[in-house]
Amino acid sequence: MATVNLRALTSWVGIARLFAVVLSCLAFSLVASTGHFGGPYGTWCMFTWCFCFIVTLLVLLLELLELYPLLPLSWDDFTSAFSMLAALMVFTSSVVFPATFISSPCSSSQCARQAVATTASCLCFLAYALEVSLTRAKPGDISSFLSTVPGLLKVFEAYVACLIFSLLDGYSGKPGLMWCVAVYSICFIFTLLIIVFTIGRCLTYIPCPLEKMLVGYNFLAVLMYLTATVLWPLYSFRGRSRPDPCGTNCWWNKCLGVTFLTI
Repeated sequence: MATVNLRALTSWVGIARLFAVVLSCLAFSLVASTGHFGGPYGTWCMFTWCFCFIVTLLVLLLELLELYPLLPLSWDDFTSAFSMLAALMVFTSSVVFPATFISSPCSSSQCARQAVATTASCLCFLAYALEVSLTRAKPGDISSFLSTVPGLLKVFEAYVACLIFSLLDGYSGKPGLMWCVAVYSICFIFTLLIIVFTIGRCLTYIPCPLEKMLVGYNFLAVLMYLTATVLWPLYSFRGRSRPDPCGTNCWWNKCLGVTFLTI
């Protein structure tokens, strides 16, 4: 029988989640009311706000009714990973949406709603960042892996890899660029497996200690990314100048974005 735990709403973490729910709802409601969110960037922003709203509301309900122990996963790892992921996603949307949809001068009612939605998105990012700070394991604490700094960095690494994948274009037939894509893919898969295994309580099935495995994997990933840091800009920009004009979907901007994210 479910019991009600009001501390899920009155604690600092609960308050941060409540703010995140309200602000994400405000952001996607205002943008939806304008009807101006077409294209891949607008769809991404709307998905981010809706996804974060639904999952955070579900987390609040499960903690309020104390039903989360029934789930076959590590709840602390899941909430820590999600709050970090949500902070990164909302931060990206807070930058992408105004850069794509808000034009200057901003005088119409539609633009005003877009500006308020952007402000709500920025505040929502702060709410998730506060949750990450509140739930992060302190030095000396015995806590779940994904609430520690290395665990949060794993979520960050996986998210940055996803951003890189979204910008990849025109790399076929070039061995140097194909090696870079292989680096991004291999490191992403291993990082994602670590996150999934941690949340699913499957680390006990790994035949070697987690600490030693992470050290070895991180060292190898650093070496692989060092090669990609050199090869990607070398093969992407060699003999090719920046086109004029260079719009939103310009290959030069995408290659520059991949270079920055790789570094």
